[in-house]
Amino acid sequence: MDHESHPSDRGGEVPLSRQLLVIVDPLARRADGESVRIAKDVLCAGATAKVCLPEGPEEFAKALAKRGARRPVVVGDDRALLRAVSLLHRERELSGAVFSMVPVGAAVSLARSLGVPTGTVAAARVALDGRERRLDLLVDDSDGVVLGDLRIPPVAEPGTGGRPWLRTCRSLVRTLAARPVRPAAPDSGGPARLRVEADGVTLVDLDQPVEGVSVGPATGTGLARVEVRPVAVDAAAPPLTARARTITVTGADFRYRADSVTIGGPVRRRTWTVRTGAWGLALP
Repeated sequence: MDHESHPSDRGGEVPLSRQLLVIVDPLARRADGESVRIAKDVLCAGATAKVCLPEGPEEFAKALAKRGARRPVVVGDDRALLRAVSLLHRERELSGAVFSMVPVGAAVSLARSLGVPTGTVAAARVALDGRERRLDLLVDDSDGVVLGDLRIPPVAEPGTGGRPWLRTCRSLVRTLAARPVRPAAPDSGGPARLRVEADGVTLVDLDQPVEGVSVGPATGTGLARVEVRPVAVDAAAPPLTARARTITVTGADFRYRADSVTIGGPVRRRTWTVRTGAWGLALP
């Protein structure tokens, strides 16, 4: 479902930057309908805005694919922004789009880290009047994307935060499944054995257990910062750090958490490569 609104205080032809495709994620509508209404009011008052209200991922993708010359504005949480960027990346249309975001929902830490205001009115105004910033992207060898940080092992499964009963049920189901017992995976909270390579240089190998690995953008460098925390007798020992364009992690069935919202794996090898200035976001 969608509708189009024209600003009442503007006459004549609307500039391209003022032609918006406002995609309101269904989770945002359920989580905070009042913030969604405010966002639509501000955006429609300041631009020619086509508002789309998709009911699920397929409609979300169709709306984005039919954006034409309109600038996409995502009203939703971090997952909605990641979904939109991932869709255009897979269609190889990411370089020609500039996203805006109005964060609505509980999971907005990624948006905050990228510099998007978390207040509804402030974010909507940036969507109208902000400046395009070209941001780096981490792309893995399965064509997945990371906008911010990734961590190995992941801290927790997505969707279980604050719901310990769900983790308990899942654990019970796994127990009753009568599957062969397997060694604890690296995301179980214990040390992992991983080989981490930064631009071909080995930071840590499989013989050295690690507590965790984190990768994120090194702003303004076109590189990623890599931090490896080996298990050490001396608790005060500093982590191993590097900056690199390509990061490869190898290990036994490890999982990783990307942008605090998605879990990837299990995989035995994954390579991430920095794409410099690969996508655009309207920021203050």
